[in-house]
Amino acid sequence: MDRRALLGLKTQPLQTSGGGGGAQASYLRLSTITANVRRPGGRLGVMTVETGVDTPDAALRTRVAQSAPRLRAAYAAVVQQSANALLPGTPPDVERLVAQLQAATNTVMGRAGARLLIGTVMVV
Repeated sequence: MDRRALLGLKTQPLQTSGGGGGAQASYLRLSTITANVRRPGGRLGVMTVETGVDTPDAALRTRVAQSAPRLRAAYAAVVQQSANALLPGTPPDVERLVAQLQAATNTVMGRAGARLLIGTVMVV
């Protein structure tokens, strides 16, 4: 196989499953947020939350990408507060966590329109 021939190929963005128009990458994955949590017996554990933001509006999507460090900082504060309120051995309240993270998203962005998506919430 001639690898130089592949260099000339133009990559195409993934198509959305909506049928019409061109594809848009409306999803921005953010780095994993971690916080310390107390485990049964007094040991320390870690709570990890995978986050991303889906923004269909192109102008807001650009602003979300530019505000990624502020979003991560706001998410870290929310996750740490949630971890501090967690009793040892109890699972996190994911619905409440999502609502708080969405509120933080709206606050950082200054308006609604950027939808928070959660990947995994894990306490180890």
